[in-house]
Amino acid sequence: MKILDIITRGFPVWVLAASIVSLAYPPSFTWFSGRMITVGLGMIMLGMGITLTVEDFRRVIRFPGRVIVGVAFQYGVMPALGWTLAALYDLPVPLAVGLILVASCPGGTASNVISFLAKADVPLSVTMTSVSTMIAIGATPLLTSIYAGSRIDVPAMGLFLSTVQVILLPVTAGVIMNRYLPRVTRKVLPVMPLVAVIFITLIVASIIGAGRDEILRSGWRLIAAVFSLHAGGFFFGYTAAFLITRDVIAARTISIEVGMQNSGLGVVLARSNFSNPVTAIPSAISSLFHSLIASVLAAWWKRSADRHRADAAETPLSDHSPGREGDMA
Repeated sequence: MKILDIITRGFPVWVLAASIVSLAYPPSFTWFSGRMITVGLGMIMLGMGITLTVEDFRRVIRFPGRVIVGVAFQYGVMPALGWTLAALYDLPVPLAVGLILVASCPGGTASNVISFLAKADVPLSVTMTSVSTMIAIGATPLLTSIYAGSRIDVPAMGLFLSTVQVILLPVTAGVIMNRYLPRVTRKVLPVMPLVAVIFITLIVASIIGAGRDEILRSGWRLIAAVFSLHAGGFFFGYTAAFLITRDVIAARTISIEVGMQNSGLGVVLARSNFSNPVTAIPSAISSLFHSLIASVLAAWWKRSADRHRADAAETPLSDHSPGREGDMA
């Protein structure tokens, strides 16, 4: 189990290494595409679902304000930040539109995985992803039109079916397993973080490999703009959420949700709705940068959570006895 934990904590290294290999030789990862990506995301969501109970979601429903804060920043801060960075770095029109497009996309399922690995609030993350994805049917084309000055058509039914297939059904199945098949759940649960790491690494490397030529031609300005977009999303998401909720775990969860976009959706929308293929490049690069930043944060926050739990376990009960408190007073 310690070996599995070490491998899982190396998530940022595996993502970066696979991305480099994919840039050098795309066929090493581009074979993982199409239906396999959907299946991979479904397996990831199933793994997270088995860690959840019905009570977890009831707890989130009792605090709807946190969901509202996360979704509001998802669609309020990120598109505006995308527009600002496109202007600041003076990106060519196709790249500027692509950056705004990915900034206007909902949170992706990868954010749920990162919340899982970071020991953040997974039910809150899943809820925010589901809500933002549903809202994306209208919000993504509207915000892209407002900030980019052009109109795109979002495949509403396809987006809805993908949400049901990749998020709702697997998570529901996992919750049911947790409730009615506890023995099976206990056996598979230890390996699920590793499964999540493997699939996310494959997905990111596949997208990078598919957009290799465009990425190498894009130059430093686009790289800096995409990195700044996600770094800003994580920073503003955490800062604002903590100031509003005063809850570290909620702030981390909202930070992850705001900082990570559904880059795969961005690629599909760009390729389907814009004649210039360059528009899809920011989404391809986005998948790498938000995964790397989020992976580093996940490792840091997981270590912090583990340390906090260990310190709490080592605290003698006598320290909290009335006599002890009187002595301290």
